[in-house]
Amino acid sequence: MIADPIRLAVVGLGAMGTRMLTAAQAHPGYTVVAGIDVAPRTLDVPVVTSLDDVLSDVDAVYISTPPASHASLAIKAFEAGKAVFCEKPLAVDLDEARAMVEVARGLPNAVNFALSDMVATIEIERRLPELGALRGVEIRLQFPRWPRAFQADAVWLARSEQGGFVREVLSHFIYLTDRLLGPLSVESVSADHPEPGAAEVAARGVLRGSGVPVHVSAFSGLAGPEIYEWTVWGTERSLRLDQWADLSISDGGAWEPVTLEQTGSDYSRLTLFAQAVRGEHPRDLANFESGLRVAEVIEAFLQ
Repeated sequence: MIADPIRLAVVGLGAMGTRMLTAAQAHPGYTVVAGIDVAPRTLDVPVVTSLDDVLSDVDAVYISTPPASHASLAIKAFEAGKAVFCEKPLAVDLDEARAMVEVARGLPNAVNFALSDMVATIEIERRLPELGALRGVEIRLQFPRWPRAFQADAVWLARSEQGGFVREVLSHFIYLTDRLLGPLSVESVSADHPEPGAAEVAARGVLRGSGVPVHVSAFSGLAGPEIYEWTVWGTERSLRLDQWADLSISDGGAWEPVTLEQTGSDYSRLTLFAQAVRGEHPRDLANFESGLRVAEVIEAFLQ
């Protein structure tokens, strides 16, 4: 039985890793044993350069490195009997993603999809039967600048090998759609790259889940506002999620805001992950199997 608090190592100390490390330090369910990064860092926890240096001293590992290294790190941790909480995408190589799912079986595992425990997500799920017959889902993303300002130091995000907004952002909304409609099939998808090796500047596609068409339209590097918009259209009512957390409803007229508590955070997902480490199966925490389904759809855009 794992003692309380859970001993955690955070691998990758970029924007997401340091954010999660800070959340874990504030969480009574965790002790952050170490941060791990190839670059020297000065933090209020020990920082080492290899997971091997601390693996025997921890119960769980949070992985926030560039995605090409997710598989080797996660598999190493699982083979040592550790729980793993991984950033999305699960992997950029689908064979590696499938291997991660196989090794994870029987061990606590999770993927950090931001929409998994949002109150807006849970409210959409609750209201879905009220919408009547579903006519479609639309996902619309727009980025004046890519990578976004807070990720400017992550140069890999600007490259097609591991980065791009399809993997980094669209994956969250594919997770949401998969969760609500079931596994998605790919009908027609594509992406535009301005030059070899550069991340995509446009992506479009048609998917389908439970017979419902899902339309994707996304762009970067343009004059306009930053947009994150997910809409489910029904014959009786429709719902729109805007800018991650703002939910609106229409019964045929103007969009009307749905009042929600703005919850769902790294801290709250750490709470759910702690439950998973203790042997529970929290429904609002994405696991590696759902992460694989998302990766299969995402990589189809980029083939």
